[in-house]
Amino acid sequence: MSTIAEITDAPTFDKHVSSLPPSTLLAISFHTPWAAPCAQMALILRTLASSYPEQAPPIISFLTLDAESLHEISESYGVTAVPFLVLQRDGKVLESVSGSDASKIRDAVERHAGKGGNTGKVELPPALEANPRENGEGKDQATKYLSSYAQNGNDTTMAPEISSTEDPTEELNKRLTELVKAAPVMLFMKGTPGAPQCGFSRTLVGLLREKGVRYGFFNILADEEVRQGLKDFSNWPTFPQLYRSGELVGGLDIVKEELEADPDFFAEYSVGGKGKGLIAASEAQHQSATST
Repeated sequence: MSTIAEITDAPTFDKHVSSLPPSTLLAISFHTPWAAPCAQMALILRTLASSYPEQAPPIISFLTLDAESLHEISESYGVTAVPFLVLQRDGKVLESVSGSDASKIRDAVERHAGKGGNTGKVELPPALEANPRENGEGKDQATKYLSSYAQNGNDTTMAPEISSTEDPTEELNKRLTELVKAAPVMLFMKGTPGAPQCGFSRTLVGLLREKGVRYGFFNILADEEVRQGLKDFSNWPTFPQLYRSGELVGGLDIVKEELEADPDFFAEYSVGGKGKGLIAASEAQHQSATST
């Protein structure tokens, strides 16, 4: 059976990728130690790996790495939520899957690698719904914070799957409630921290970076439903919007006022503080990406 290699540094990653023949599918799993769905993803990948025999050249190679400690690799693949699986061959990204839905992960892998020898004999675990990580949980992670990320056009939006059985307004409010709590400090902005699409968003990102604040973000330009719905949900008509512990702080002006009144306003969420924000755990969502 195939094995899963844990990558702990960039040179090892580069060496492994360059050693693979062009025909081998590379499955790269990005995780963090604090996100519960990542443990589910690990179980799914172990199950899938067991169905592919070791051979030369390999059909598929499985890698797993900490998205926060190896932030440069995460950045290059546009990782903004975990768990996140990237499938690539010969240096080209074929598809990505955000979340820990076993059927979607297996379908994606088998679509590009073919079915393993004993997939009918192994049973994949059911999907595990990701819950927002509460502030102050004991599990620590790397010190690199999300504000240094430079995303690409395949940024995930961390949006949960939508059920058609609920009232649309209730459904959206439930989704927004999850989003504003997706990280202890959550920024809803135009663009991404690496490529802000408005001056106010750029300035607020700069303030958070200056204070060393660990935060999650949502690009409201990538989801019109969230963009419009959040205005009513927060009773705040403009962006960016910043949330702290699930509560609205406000826009750029309010954040500036809070910092002027209390320079330690974000101390709990800064590098070295008690908060553990960083990359927000992915909600169940499947994202397909083609290489550019």
